[in-house]
Amino acid sequence: MFDVITRNWWVLALRGAFAVLFGVVAWIWPGITVWALVLLFGAYALVDGVFSLVGAFTGGSGQSRGWMAVSGIAGIVLGVMALAWPGVTGLVLLMLIAAWAVVTGIMEIVAAIALRKEIEGEWLYALTGAVSVLFGVLLFVWPASGALAVIWMIGFFAILFGALMLGAAFRLRKLGKETEGRGYRGTEGGATIAH
Repeated sequence: MFDVITRNWWVLALRGAFAVLFGVVAWIWPGITVWALVLLFGAYALVDGVFSLVGAFTGGSGQSRGWMAVSGIAGIVLGVMALAWPGVTGLVLLMLIAAWAVVTGIMEIVAAIALRKEIEGEWLYALTGAVSVLFGVLLFVWPASGALAVIWMIGFFAILFGALMLGAAFRLRKLGKETEGRGYRGTEGGATIAH
């Protein structure tokens, strides 16, 4: 499993890059309308969902394939819904974003816990999940905040989440290169498998 995770580090990196891009766009255009935000979020959730599904089929980013598939399908469904019905109210959008952030964050924390014996630095992946959960909880607690404050908050958390995800991806890439250089491929029943 370790070899598959490190080989597909780029899936996690792409998810992080799209999160940062989403956050930057939200900051560049803070006066963006709710309709445009819905479309922007829909596109992000759709792309993130597709990359999660790719990770599920290739075994990337450390999560179990089942959880990654669920996360990917949820992202795709949420993205399609947002794109199909852009006239959705701001409160409904915020609740959808909040729920999505909490669920994906919890899944990333679970994946980090599952990886704690396989890789070093799994805390970065757990921190990514914690930031996502915190973001979702804050949206649930203060849904009636001004639209500009919400857009800035969404942008900030998307950039932070994406940066942490990029950090975790490049850490996995580095670990993969280090273990490849030593001929290590993983463990099976506690025994090291080498080439």
